[in-house]
Amino acid sequence: MSAEFGRRSGGQGRISQWLRGRRRPLMAEAADDTSREELLLAAAGAGLPLAPAAYPSGYRCSCDRVGCPTPARHPVSFAWQTQSTTDSAQIERWARHQPQANFITATGMVHDVLDVPLEAGREALERLLASGIDVGPVAESGGDRMLFFTATRGTPEEEDEWWPCELDCHPETMDEHPGLRWHCRGSYVLVPPAQLPGDLAVTWLRGPEHPLPDPLTLLEILTDECARYAGAQPEHLAWPMRS
Repeated sequence: MSAEFGRRSGGQGRISQWLRGRRRPLMAEAADDTSREELLLAAAGAGLPLAPAAYPSGYRCSCDRVGCPTPARHPVSFAWQTQSTTDSAQIERWARHQPQANFITATGMVHDVLDVPLEAGREALERLLASGIDVGPVAESGGDRMLFFTATRGTPEEEDEWWPCELDCHPETMDEHPGLRWHCRGSYVLVPPAQLPGDLAVTWLRGPEHPLPDPLTLLEILTDECARYAGAQPEHLAWPMRS
């Protein structure tokens, strides 16, 4: 279900080669409904609250919205925050009754997600593992982003310690934030396995069996690699780093 990078056997170069060469066929980790359900239930079993999401309809979104800004990447219900659940029976019903549906996981309840450009994420993942830092679940999303799943920075009992996702990005304005995005309260990401327009997918690199780390243990290396990646881009494509 996931690739284990925990050991440095073969050196950093071998890790980089594995990451750069890993291109699974569309939905390869969910070849049938059984494996799809197993992956979804494993995510829920790790505490990630799930809710049904839209799916590709050709190169468009399955929703009725004309010009959907996030095709196949958004929940189907406006009540997704209260609908999100880890209840296995409910998730099985959704998966079986909506066999094409993607699923989102609501962040800021149990977990956050640090969402970075794919190339920066690859370099950061290699550095983190080579440094012996505990890395939790990691997913590749749509061929251009990497998602690092972490523990949330707050709990309902510490309401004043939470910040809303709008301070970082909003799910429908993510294109305006091409650098590091911190998905926390009020946001969501697609959870693997998910299918996107253009034969793209969301797949696990490291599965949800890995414990969620403190986000601050990853943040320095992730921001460093994002800054390095931004500096390597043409000037008109670079972005200012957010504090």
